[in-house]
Amino acid sequence: MTIDADTLNTFLGRFVADLGATFAAGNVVIGHRLGLYRALATGPARTAELAERTGTSPRYLEEWLRGQAAGGYVEYDPPTQTYSMTEEQAFALADPDSAVYIPGAFVLALGTLKAEPRIAEAFRTGAGLGWHEHDEEVFLGCEQFFRPGYLANLVPAWIPALDGVEAKLRAGATVADIGCGLGASTILLAQEFPNSMFTGWDYHDKSIELAAKRAAAAGVTNRVGFRTATAQTFSGTGYDFVATFDCLHDMGDPVDAARHIRGSLAPDGTWMIVEPYAEDTVTGNLTPVGRVYYNASTQLCVPNALSQPGGYALGAQAGEAAIRRVTAEAGFTRFRRAAETPFNLVYEVRP
Repeated sequence: MTIDADTLNTFLGRFVADLGATFAAGNVVIGHRLGLYRALATGPARTAELAERTGTSPRYLEEWLRGQAAGGYVEYDPPTQTYSMTEEQAFALADPDSAVYIPGAFVLALGTLKAEPRIAEAFRTGAGLGWHEHDEEVFLGCEQFFRPGYLANLVPAWIPALDGVEAKLRAGATVADIGCGLGASTILLAQEFPNSMFTGWDYHDKSIELAAKRAAAAGVTNRVGFRTATAQTFSGTGYDFVATFDCLHDMGDPVDAARHIRGSLAPDGTWMIVEPYAEDTVTGNLTPVGRVYYNASTQLCVPNALSQPGGYALGAQAGEAAIRRVTAEAGFTRFRRAAETPFNLVYEVRP
């Protein structure tokens, strides 16, 4: 075997970067939990000053700050021995309501990896692992990961991209949010469209309990309800608008779910499908975003689908053609890509 030193070193460089990022994930979550980023975003500080601001141990904090600086997550000024954050770093790390708040992604990743031994065993047996079987950090991290994208795009861009939907929502529509999780998307819509009535559905009862609490905190319980049911069993008909956010590909039988959604819609109703960004070919998904989704899908999406009856396991990189086929098999006749971001594709589907 002949080893090319340059090729090997390039690969090892990629490995070192990945290993550093893997260990850094825990420290990003610590910064998120303890408010370290928020405190540093208020102004430059030496370690002792930031420790006083945050009520943390200076020695732990010093090591944390050095690692953050090495990763480019904070800045270090050698002459003054102070640490600081750029506006961009603070936007991404210190503001939970920003469009790109990233610590939640690491909460999700670390929570997901707690199931690694069971996923490894599932590789041998082919068995599934349901969403509800994961650590609670998965549910919390999932909301924290997706909510910034919904906050930035759902009301400003995705709803206006759908034919006639915004006008219906402003006038007063009945809405079902299927697979709503902790209710971030449902609550955002209810806050923007006070004349409409919303029901969030999810099969995971603990998520529904948290969603109801968050709706109460947001002051929208007069127009939002949360119920426990699957995408094949949720109740109600004549919905003007049904949405599925980043969940259709997780279902064991998305075609049956799509049939049920079709039966629940009003004749002129709209189904908005939000899915992870994906091309239709493996080659097209060999990108940094595709890498994130393929690896997350191995741990979360495919195991969940395999835990349910139906025989499907689309995965997070299913692509537009696969989603279109699902809707066509369910009897829908109109399908179009309405919007997209680097992380999501948005489809408008009608009976």
